[in-house]
Amino acid sequence: DIKERKYWDEYQAAYEDAINHTASETSPWYIIPADNKWYARQLVSSIIVKTLESLDLHYPELSDEEKSRLAGYREQLMKE
Repeated sequence: DIKERKYWDEYQAAYEDAINHTASETSPWYIIPADNKWYARQLVSSIIVKTLESLDLHYPELSDEEKSRLAGYREQLMKE
């Protein structure tokens, strides 16, 4: 490791280039500091929550025919 220390700036530049050339708006990179576990976990959790909220997810809406069919299936299962 002692010999490799002189390449630190080059490693950092290569790392930054890799991130900048592979990250995109739809597939971003997140750099999470790992020297404090609770903080790293908080950051990851926040990113996941923010991403899920941005998806604007909704339950699917069923037609009356589909609802009727499901009610029939439920009735069959309740008889078992």
